[in-house]
Amino acid sequence: MAVTPITDREFGTDGGPPTPSYRAAIVGTGFMGRVHARAVQVAGGRVVGVVGSSAERASSALADLGGERAFADLDEMLAADGDDDVDVVHVCTPNHLHEPVVLAALAAGKHVVCEKPLATSASAAEAMTAAAAEAGRVAAVPFVYRFHPMVREARERVRAGEVGTIFVAHGSYLQDWLLHPTDDNWRVDPQLGGPTRAFGDIGSHWCDLLEFVSGEHITRLSAQTSTVNKLRGAETLRSVTTEDVVVVQFTTASGAIGSVVVSQVSAGRKNRLLLEVSGSRGSLSFDQENPEQLWWGGRERSSQLVRDPETLSTPAARYARVPAGHPQGYQDCFDAFVADTQAAIDGEVPDGLPTFDDGLRAARLAEAVVRSAREGHWVEVES
Repeated sequence: MAVTPITDREFGTDGGPPTPSYRAAIVGTGFMGRVHARAVQVAGGRVVGVVGSSAERASSALADLGGERAFADLDEMLAADGDDDVDVVHVCTPNHLHEPVVLAALAAGKHVVCEKPLATSASAAEAMTAAAAEAGRVAAVPFVYRFHPMVREARERVRAGEVGTIFVAHGSYLQDWLLHPTDDNWRVDPQLGGPTRAFGDIGSHWCDLLEFVSGEHITRLSAQTSTVNKLRGAETLRSVTTEDVVVVQFTTASGAIGSVVVSQVSAGRKNRLLLEVSGSRGSLSFDQENPEQLWWGGRERSSQLVRDPETLSTPAARYARVPAGHPQGYQDCFDAFVADTQAAIDGEVPDGLPTFDDGLRAARLAEAVVRSAREGHWVEVES
């Protein structure tokens, strides 16, 4: 069984361990901070520092994140030099803190990786995107489902015309981690997470995947939202205004139509992101909970394509890190995303690296969803 060759950039020219050339600071000590930290280390980088909501939290998370130093605050980290100097700041904080942390990092000359949603408003996302462009820094957003090899395979088949003229796309992103009124998280609070929760948190992933695979851009949409648990809290119940469920209908620039259901209260569904695209010649369907396969349907036949580096297109095989039959998953996608971010910092232009432009796009879609649900009619998505 052959595996896609590993490049010298990833593992060093002498075949030994990767040479550290990516000095990262992780801002935020929760689950996503751990995911980012591992991906940095897999890419051959160093987690030179950790910043938390307090110096104590940074210190307690240091070992878990594989960090070298706990900084007292953001200012101390951005001012560090010598062995503690930082090339890239990974922003893994609650959403309302993304804008000030990103702008401070860019002003200090750092590259930035910022968790999505990029910001809690489109205007803030615009300011962050403009600041990154002015600073000339690499600024990336982890829409990491792009890095599943079978997603890349779907994209290449659309590009090659195998689907034909796309006329419908549909799917869902379903979770159940907020099913019960006692399930709680900072994302529920609009002051911390923003005015849209289910769509801003996971619906943005689905829309990014649709536009990335199909090349179609959503231009108009109509949204309905529902807050299933209007009272929520692990101990004391409080009123909730952010949505648990969103249903969006849309049209694209070419005239294709579609719909998506987004839910964080669908019992039994843990992280079911499903995208199906149909055109005049065929259909493709990808299910993130079964990422080793891609369904390909035609009038004459239908089949399941498997993640096999020897049979995938070259752009897809590049992300197939292990032989067929050895599953890859979410962390592998994140590792590939950070490796491509490192390549971009080194001057390469990796195909499909999600940047702040993509984060801004998601913010504009989220704003359109909120407006449509509030006003009860179709709205245009800002170009």
